[in-house]
Amino acid sequence: MPVSIVTDSVASIPADLLAANDIEVVSLFINDGESNQAELGMDVDAFYRRLEDMKTLPTSSQPSVESILSAFREGLERGHDVLGIFISQDMSGTCQTARMAADMLAEEFPDGRIEVLDSRSNSMEEGYGVLAAAFAAKMGGSIETCIAAASETLRRTRYLFTPHTLEYLRRGGRIGGASALIGGLLQIRPILTVEDGETQTFARVRTQSRALAEMTRKFADDTKAFGLADVCVHYISDAETAGVYAREQIEPLAGGAVRVIPVSPVIGLHVGPAVAIVYTTERDWV
Repeated sequence: MPVSIVTDSVASIPADLLAANDIEVVSLFINDGESNQAELGMDVDAFYRRLEDMKTLPTSSQPSVESILSAFREGLERGHDVLGIFISQDMSGTCQTARMAADMLAEEFPDGRIEVLDSRSNSMEEGYGVLAAAFAAKMGGSIETCIAAASETLRRTRYLFTPHTLEYLRRGGRIGGASALIGGLLQIRPILTVEDGETQTFARVRTQSRALAEMTRKFADDTKAFGLADVCVHYISDAETAGVYAREQIEPLAGGAVRVIPVSPVIGLHVGPAVAIVYTTERDWV
C-alpha cells in the first residue's frame, strides 16, 4: 500500500524538498504575547532579528490535534498508510498528540494504518529521517520499509551546534544534560548535541572559532570513517557566520555546495543565536 509521510515544522526541511517528496507538515506555534502564530510561513530571519531585542522570551506550543487529524486523514482518504515522524517526545508533546489522533481515526478508517515515529531529535536531524522515509515511499516501499529507512538514517545522523550563550536554553528550561555548563558560562564556548532526545554537551572550548573547528574535525572524522550521505549547516540569527562556515570549512570536505538552513523558530527561541552542522553518514557508526 502507498505511504504518506507527515512531519512537523521543527524539522526545518526546506520548502523545495517538502514539495519534491510530497511531505505533509503540521505547524507548531509561537506566542509572543500579542499573537499566536504558526511558524510555517513565518519570516524566520525577521523573527530572529526581533528575538535578540525581546525582554521576555516567546513561548511555543505543539500542533493542535485537529491539524494532525487533518494531515493523517488526507493520506488515509487517498488510500495510503500514514507514517508520522515528529520532534522528540522529551522536547514536545507532539508525538503524544499524534498517537491520540491516530487512535481517533482507527474507527473511521478500519482498513487504514497510521504509525508514529519519535525522531528523538529536531531540526534537520529529524528532517533527514523524514526525507529518508519519503524517498522510500516514493520508491514504492511499504510502511515497514519507510520506518526502517527513517530509523537507520536517524541512527547515522549527528547534530552539533554552538550557541553564543546558554542563557536562552536556561531560561526556556530546555538545557537537558548540558545543565552542568551553567556555572562556567563566561569561561567556555560549548558545543552541544542531541542525544537520547535531549540537549547534551559534546565538547567545551574557549572561542567560537575553536568550536566551529572542532565541529568540522568531528564531521571530517565521521565522514572519512563512515562516508557522507548528506550535510547542511543550520543557523539561528547568525546567517553570515553560518554561510562563511559552510563555504570555507564544510564545502571543501563535502565536495560540493552545502545548504545553509535557518532553524525552526520554535527551536531557535529556546537556543538563541547559534551555528550548527547536521550530517548523516552512509554507514552505521558501530
